[in-house]
Amino acid sequence: MNVQIDGEAMDRKALEQLQLERLEATLNRVQRSVPFYQRRFAEAGFDAEGLRSLADLRRLPVTEKRDLRDNHPYGMFAVTLRDVVRVNASSGTTGLATAVGYTRNDLRTWSDLVARVLVAGGVGKDDVVQVAFDYGLFTGAFGFHQGAERLGASVIPVSSASARRQLGILRDYRSTALVCTPSHAMTLADAAIDAGIRPGTLSLRFGLFGAEPWSESMRAELQAKLKLVATDNYGLSEVGGPGLAGECLERQGLHVAEDHFLVEVVDPETLEPVPDGTVGELVVTTLTREAMPVVRFRTHDLASLTRAPCACGRTMARISRVKGRTDDLLIVKGARVFPSEIEAVLLEVEGTEPHYEIVLERREGKDEALVRVEATQPGDEALRGSVERRLASELGVSVVVELVASRTLARSEGKARRVVDRRRPG
Repeated sequence: MNVQIDGEAMDRKALEQLQLERLEATLNRVQRSVPFYQRRFAEAGFDAEGLRSLADLRRLPVTEKRDLRDNHPYGMFAVTLRDVVRVNASSGTTGLATAVGYTRNDLRTWSDLVARVLVAGGVGKDDVVQVAFDYGLFTGAFGFHQGAERLGASVIPVSSASARRQLGILRDYRSTALVCTPSHAMTLADAAIDAGIRPGTLSLRFGLFGAEPWSESMRAELQAKLKLVATDNYGLSEVGGPGLAGECLERQGLHVAEDHFLVEVVDPETLEPVPDGTVGELVVTTLTREAMPVVRFRTHDLASLTRAPCACGRTMARISRVKGRTDDLLIVKGARVFPSEIEAVLLEVEGTEPHYEIVLERREGKDEALVRVEATQPGDEALRGSVERRLASELGVSVVVELVASRTLARSEGKARRVVDRRRPG
């Protein structure tokens, strides 16, 4: 498979014409077949036949996660169940998991899109890809599994086995690419060190990590511990799963599959578009999905967009690495703080380990945050003070830090749970 797949280096004018044609087909499909969108279009006074430009899409209201929940499980499908050959679901991290349907064509397209992400991240047909996502209803494992098979690589569907089991397979099967969440990769890296497996003695060359926000500091840590090239990728179950965007080896943003998705970046408060390069909320419209198209889906993920050319030769727009979610935003003493910003600081302080949690409590009507982080010397008061000063400097607000012993905090085999909310209403 070539480095550029299915037009990843398309001329921008030709790409926008393709997007317009596919958007028109999608809007006609949902207007004809999905009662929810029939009502929404009518309320907005919009007729899909009147679409004239990509900008016309902004005349439509956004689709929220709650809309999918209100129509769960099959109310958002644009085809009958007879034409649906697979049903997956969202991870349910932020509430009720929502069903996601695929036609046979959808599965082919999904496989192609994830194959793009794998190739961009350095993986080829001679690689052995170890998939350490959970093979449940969550889309991540199956997406990467079938994408790697489409590419012609060997696939090891390890799923959520214990760290010891994962390491044994990494070693014995000589896996060259690891696919999982970055937090689980860190768990494996630490387990390898504990087991006396020296960095570089495994066959790993590439790590494709996604499904949760992570920092450049964590990337550097993973690359040092596992001796691989780590790339980020992005997708949501609600819009089809992984394959929406992925980093190439330049690692200067995640290339969006713009021939299959129309991505907007908007102000999360006003929902008005923001200029390229400005952080805002990603809003996604699917362009080629048959079973379950979604129109202007609010992801609540925060990133920026650039259309500047990439050195790799791909012409698709790139999103920045996800900074966090609008619903992950912490208000600490009036300051806006994301867990990923705290993580970036902690990983740069010598003596701390890449495992932490943020405990939120409400005292005397005010929210307070306690950052618990593992440290090699948990009784080191000088280190604790240093971490508090660094956090205060970077975040613009003081937080209390507690150093705890190694292996104190729970490890993740899926998406990391970084925030423990002990606040009570009122």
